Amino acid sequence: MKKDIAGFSVDVTEEGYLVSGAQWNKDIAEAIAKELGLGDLTPGHWKIIEFLQKDFAETGKIPTIRRVNKVGNIGTQELYALFPEGPLLKATKVAGLSKPVSCV
Repeated sequence: MKKDIAGFSVDVTEEGYLVSGAQWNKDIAEAIAKELGLGDLTPGHWKIIEFLQKDFAETGKIPTIRRVNKVGNIGTQELYALFPEGPLLKATKVAGLSKPVSCV
């Protein structure tokens, strides 16, 4: 289905995840973050977003929280502080990736 985010018409799933990462940009990320109640994205947020995108591009899979910890060198507490209440769900949505299969 179509949704207008930050002035861009994008395709999203029923849960609001972008269908195509090619439609993602930083304005869309900022708008999704605000929609999720995260406020303005900080350098800490961007570090996580960039790791998720890079890891997905290399592996073709959404990384697990464990992989974010081990490979991304991002602690669980930091992840939860920046993306509270479902950090991987929120972080992947902001990063323009699909919903992680490990999350319900």
